[in-house]
Amino acid sequence: MSGTLVLVRHGQSEWNLKNLFTGWRDIGLTEQGIKEAKDGGEKLAERGIKFDIAYTSALSRAQVTCQLILDEVGQSDLTTVRDQALNERDYGDLSGLNKDDARKKWGEEQVHIWRRSYNVAPPGGESLRDTGARVWPYYLHEVQPHALRGETVLVAAHGNSLRALIMALEGMSSEQIVKLELGTGVPMIYRLNADSTLKSKEILA
Repeated sequence: MSGTLVLVRHGQSEWNLKNLFTGWRDIGLTEQGIKEAKDGGEKLAERGIKFDIAYTSALSRAQVTCQLILDEVGQSDLTTVRDQALNERDYGDLSGLNKDDARKKWGEEQVHIWRRSYNVAPPGGESLRDTGARVWPYYLHEVQPHALRGETVLVAAHGNSLRALIMALEGMSSEQIVKLELGTGVPMIYRLNADSTLKSKEILA
């Protein structure tokens, strides 16, 4: 029996548009972001995908994305679990700063290290490894059991919480995962074998 895991990064947020570090700040979607989420849901509906349960973070941009997708597939009332374990990586002192201004303050190389290294955290924030340390246990204990029962699970979350999860699902190295770009509102369909290994992956770009 194989289950299905659908991962979606939230649609474009107001601060994505303004090129600001967002992290745990609770920022809404742009009109473009709403459209992206609806388009993602439409593509899933075209595939006839129906969910048994949905998971999202404690942040509204992911929650709204999740709900818009469920509306499109005709499952507006589906049980949805919200947990901060799936929140975006905490950018600490960088949160709310324009990325170009941060480069002027700390230098391009240092900001690049904070953004794209696996284990170096910005001041007061989390590295991608730190993010994984909360995402992986949550996935293993809460999300994966549904998939292993043959269910179809939606996870609407964030670029870095999903990177941490994808790293484990696909067995990627720390060098590979920091280079992975995830489109906003784009569903990624993972089909899992009964032993939790990856059977197939499809991106509905």
